[in-house]
Amino acid sequence: MNDRRYPEAAVDRFEPPPIAFADREGREVEIRAYDGTEETDEALVSMYTAFDPSDRAQGIPPGGEKRVREWLEAILTDDCLNVVAWCDGEVAGHATLVPDDDAYELAIFVHQTYQEAGIGTRLISGLLGHGQAEGVEKVWLTVERWNRAAVSLYEKIGFETSNAESFELEMALRLNESADGESSDGESDDRE
Repeated sequence: MNDRRYPEAAVDRFEPPPIAFADREGREVEIRAYDGTEETDEALVSMYTAFDPSDRAQGIPPGGEKRVREWLEAILTDDCLNVVAWCDGEVAGHATLVPDDDAYELAIFVHQTYQEAGIGTRLISGLLGHGQAEGVEKVWLTVERWNRAAVSLYEKIGFETSNAESFELEMALRLNESADGESSDGESDDRE
């Protein structure tokens, strides 16, 4: 266990995938839960091998096809939750919730061709909707503190800063109420 703090109240409901919308460039985009098909796997490999190295953070996504395939194999498992943004038959973005102790760590990647068009916001919302539907209670992420646009987006969605002691901010949110009726401080919640 860790000493990560989570907000006491769960965030509002998010729409689970599939979600179809037009991005700010007018492109038709669909957010779908990961389906485990070879077509999706290969489309993800294609996106990540073409990923701009300057958009990598904390060593992910890795560079090179072999390392991308190994990394995807580790996060496209049944215990992780994944959603994929599709546009014109190719992957525009991918987001994942990876189990970590009693919570899930969120990571999101939008290919540089599709950035700043609103896809990332919808991708995170779709992932969180998928997580709510699957009963995920707590989610956390890290973001470089200088990345004000990302920090602002995460705050808008409902994340709160839980640790600001390094060059990265750690942010967290409560996605669903605890199944055991306990609040984030471990005390029973007897409200009726």
